[in-house]
Amino acid sequence: MHRNTLLWSDLKRVPPSFPRLLRALAGLMALGALTAGPASAAQPTQADKQAEQLAATVCASCHGTDGRSSVASFPDLAAQRPDYLEAQIKAFRDQSRADPDAQAYMWGMAAQVNDAVAHALAEHYAAQHAAAGVRGDPRLLAQGRQIYQRGVPALGVPPCSACHGDQAQGMGAMPRLAGQHAPYIVKQILVIQRVLREAPVMHGVIRDLTRPQIEAVATYLQSIGPGA
Repeated sequence: MHRNTLLWSDLKRVPPSFPRLLRALAGLMALGALTAGPASAAQPTQADKQAEQLAATVCASCHGTDGRSSVASFPDLAAQRPDYLEAQIKAFRDQSRADPDAQAYMWGMAAQVNDAVAHALAEHYAAQHAAAGVRGDPRLLAQGRQIYQRGVPALGVPPCSACHGDQAQGMGAMPRLAGQHAPYIVKQILVIQRVLREAPVMHGVIRDLTRPQIEAVATYLQSIGPGA
């Protein structure tokens, strides 16, 4: 498979339940749950309450209770880096993250989320326990570990660990990848290669990775559990 070829079968279609989720979100908006102004010093927990309600009533439908998704096409959010999560929520809201899945799922969901709630949502999910790692094909695991830790010198690909940490725990605004669903990682790397998702640093880093190499790295990352 050519590195710039993205099959639409790699991208999930909008699920039948999506209109119901948008109606639920609209209901919260009607109650003022998402339209209140930024949290103030006098009400430091208001945004937290709004975020918890949103996470429990809307986000859980795709991302699972406490951010641990049971569907491989939807990412785990539990234990994700809060800076990264907050930036992504705002990118969905501002429509600056414009890959097909962002448009299909997240633009509508994030449209009315203000800065305070975006921050509180990110902190909420960052505080959850990470999902357990899932081991896959030992051959792919070994190959993926090699690429993650040492890169692919022949292609000028640096080690993934340089930005994402020795145990893929993430660093600062660089996301946690440990324990993430392998199919989701593969899909995101493909859309970044195809420049369907704006990620300037990653464009240069992963542009020459082949599909088998991508799948190997994703298999390795999915295997990394909490405290690895």
